[in-house]
Amino acid sequence: MPSTTGLIVILFFVLCLGATPLDSYILELVVEPMYEISKNGFSSLSHVFSNLSSTKWLVIFNPTAFLVSIRWEKIFNAGIWTLAIYFSIKAIRFLKSFFFDPINRVRLLGDVGYVEELGSGNLDGCQKKAALVAAVMKRRKTGDVPPVYPNGWFSLLESRDLKCGDARSVSCLGKNIAVFRAEDGRAHALHAYCPHMGANLAVGGVVKKNCLECPFHGWQFRGDDGKCVHVPYCEDKHITEQAKVESYCILERNGFIMMWHHAEGCDPLWEPPIIEELENKSWRYGGRSEHIINAHIEEIPENGADVAHLGQVHGPIMTAGIDLARTQNKWWSFTRHDWAGCWNQNPDPELKHVGILDLHHKLILFGKHFPVLDLKVQAQQIGPGLVHLMFDSPMFGKGAYIQTLTPIEPLVQRVVHHIYVNNFFPTIVAKFFLFAEALMVERDIMIWNNKQYISKPLFLKSKEDSLIGRHRRWYSQFYSEHSPRLDTSSVKMDW
Repeated sequence: MPSTTGLIVILFFVLCLGATPLDSYILELVVEPMYEISKNGFSSLSHVFSNLSSTKWLVIFNPTAFLVSIRWEKIFNAGIWTLAIYFSIKAIRFLKSFFFDPINRVRLLGDVGYVEELGSGNLDGCQKKAALVAAVMKRRKTGDVPPVYPNGWFSLLESRDLKCGDARSVSCLGKNIAVFRAEDGRAHALHAYCPHMGANLAVGGVVKKNCLECPFHGWQFRGDDGKCVHVPYCEDKHITEQAKVESYCILERNGFIMMWHHAEGCDPLWEPPIIEELENKSWRYGGRSEHIINAHIEEIPENGADVAHLGQVHGPIMTAGIDLARTQNKWWSFTRHDWAGCWNQNPDPELKHVGILDLHHKLILFGKHFPVLDLKVQAQQIGPGLVHLMFDSPMFGKGAYIQTLTPIEPLVQRVVHHIYVNNFFPTIVAKFFLFAEALMVERDIMIWNNKQYISKPLFLKSKEDSLIGRHRRWYSQFYSEHSPRLDTSSVKMDW
């Protein structure tokens, strides 16, 4: 399909055609002769051309005469109409995108959460970000951190990003993983590197039925168990048992492809719950946000139990921005977000892997509370890498955020939020909710990217600090004997 600009250019030339003598001459010079030839054959050519007006040929092939014959006012009008149509299409597309299309906000490592330092003024944007991130990572004391990869379910990809026949290379838990969707629609995850000569199966690899074919020598690996089932230049009976790659346990649920990880090799101890409103399509997708964060994985869900930080970090209105040095500016003091919350472990022994945060949000404007803008929230932390956050608005009804937390490497995490809302929830409001959530996350990122993990914090005798201690004890269940710990020599500075 031609682009909008291409169509507009074509339209302009079509409109301009009416401003030249070509519109009337094409009929006589081209169409009528072709009709005469088709009717009477080429013997009629002399008769056809003898009837053509010599003045019209003169106008076509004489530039001066041609320019004089052009009706310039029509060309000007054609230009005005073309511009009007072009900007109308642009405006319609913008309004459609603004009011109806889902939002997609992505912030990579270095985009947010760092403060520019002196001496970096001569570097360009990308170099400055890289130098800043590397400098902070190098001098920051990591602290006595817990194991870097807890046991649980972690998101590899969003389902919409993997079509049938697609293969993607994904970094997760310090591994490179080849994720592909077989021809039957099922997703599979394999160790990315071919045992033959080390090619990445997902980079140039082709999906063949339920197998992924290596782009280097055509070895085919079965998605279910990673076994090599075909080599183009070798009989199948000669393929050894060693010709296989590791196959990972995955589950596709609520719009995400999740992978199970356990340091002891245990089978899944639980499964992420199905959100019924997504299953029966009574809620619709409203957009996504993605952030790359430089922190230990435990510090991110720990925020849920740290209710004391809500007023300090998330109290200032969203228009105050994400730089914490400026959010407390008195110019924004006329309104604040008021938060009240409490965190608890799920009392059901079968759901001990679930933590529950109950929150109540109020907006205080010029010292007055507007109940219509209240928000009731319940966030369920399901293992170390998944949060289902259900909210209820008096004005717009119910919806949910799904947050996935994936460790790319020991101190680099990817956080993705999806928002889903009921069918009466305006899309523009859903986008506003997700944008507001993203801004609040970016305030937290300024803390996470620059902080040190303290294994034994200085807690005071308070309900607020006791919740953090309770959360850490709850979270410790996701570590086991062989959970990998941080090797400081492997922390990369050259991203």
